[in-house]
Amino acid sequence: MSTIKIQNKIVGDSEPTFIIAEIGINHNGNMENVFKLIDLAKDTGCDAVKFQKRTPELAVPKDQWHIKKDTPWGSLDYIDYKNKIELSVDQYKQIDLYCKKTDIIWFTSCWDEKAVDDIASVNALCFKIASASLTDFTTINKMLSYDVPIIMSTGMSTMEEIEKSVDIFDDKSIGLLQATSAYPCEYEELNLKMINTLKTHFPKHVIGYSGHESGLVTTAVAVAYGAKIIERHITLDRAMWGTDQAASLGPNGLRTLVSHIRTVEKSLGDGVKKVYESEKPIREKLRRVN
Repeated sequence: MSTIKIQNKIVGDSEPTFIIAEIGINHNGNMENVFKLIDLAKDTGCDAVKFQKRTPELAVPKDQWHIKKDTPWGSLDYIDYKNKIELSVDQYKQIDLYCKKTDIIWFTSCWDEKAVDDIASVNALCFKIASASLTDFTTINKMLSYDVPIIMSTGMSTMEEIEKSVDIFDDKSIGLLQATSAYPCEYEELNLKMINTLKTHFPKHVIGYSGHESGLVTTAVAVAYGAKIIERHITLDRAMWGTDQAASLGPNGLRTLVSHIRTVEKSLGDGVKKVYESEKPIREKLRRVN
């Protein structure tokens, strides 16, 4: 059976679904929002929170630097906006301490080599490879140099690209997530059957699902298909300013989703047909035998 270990959690086939609350950039650079989002994830029963870390001068193409963007802080050059919402190493140290106190795992998607080094300096427990970085082998190899667990999303990728990226990991087991990189994603493009395809093609890796749809049901169905890692974006308020807020789950949605996932887990059973104790009185009363 495929497993990976993230801090004190074993993630894999015989374990409970590992639920990641993707905070991403929905904090808008505000540490008060960061702490509230961590509390939300913990209070609703999530196992981990995830952020995004970029070095804007490396991750943002230069031809986009001076494009104007309307923000709550006024009209800014895009590069200035990206720096405005980026959390510093010192802020990640605060996050590390807060998550230890709260007893929840944290990690990040790192979009460039310097971001990997920055997060590694703050006691990184895991790295996430975003769908956009699936073919960024330089950054992936930098992550591998720190020998911590890795989870990779597979949005906007061909099967050939996924296979090439997975080959980099040799004997190292990773989390591999089905994803479609549209925000929000239409149900017709979720392709949940890819979960089984990934399980068949990559049996030594832990397969999961990163959802960007608006609803809840399909994410719970992903668990029924065998996803052992679930990731959804979260927000304090879907009406907040920010590019990812509308495709995120608010407090009620997140609480409901976690409940649905745990209910699905209980209902899956072991695939062996049996007569349950609760059925026996009804069987005695109603079963007709010729």
